[in-house]
Amino acid sequence: MGWIILIIVVLLVIWIIAIYNGLVAARQKVENAWSQIDVQLQRRFDLIPNFVETVKGYMTHESETFEKIAQLRTSWAHSSSVGEKAKLDGELSNALKTIMAVSENYPELKASTNFSDLSEELRNTENKISFSRQFYNDSVTMYNTKLELFPSNIIANMFNFKSKELFAVENDEARKNVKVDFSK
Repeated sequence: MGWIILIIVVLLVIWIIAIYNGLVAARQKVENAWSQIDVQLQRRFDLIPNFVETVKGYMTHESETFEKIAQLRTSWAHSSSVGEKAKLDGELSNALKTIMAVSENYPELKASTNFSDLSEELRNTENKISFSRQFYNDSVTMYNTKLELFPSNIIANMFNFKSKELFAVENDEARKNVKVDFSK
């Protein structure tokens, strides 16, 4: 009878360790996915000053947009939560869309090699950010699901695993098409 109890205890310990390790692996995947978003956002923020300087000479009346981009860069550097960075990311995407849309009316700017190269770099970076966000949200969803499913929810509560926040666009403006008005 003692052997049976010992075997049951050993199997129970192995089962708890397996679930715990699965939760840790899922949490690490979420942290890695967030790191990838952070890297791509930093890359975009590093490209923006060169892009803005290239465009400024052609679009003198767009100073409001340029100031907004500068403020967003500063805010992003001081933000730490996923929600804050997601909000700033949406605002910055809108500002960049505005610049890209306005640039259509400046043939000299569109013909500039520097502008073309920087635009292409920004487009590639935006695509990477999009894929990174999707991977992050998929990882967070999988992790949060593990935290809620039985029996892993018992182990998660025992070891104080906390759910993670999805990277989501908070404002409805980011979901709309950019509207450009030249009547000013």
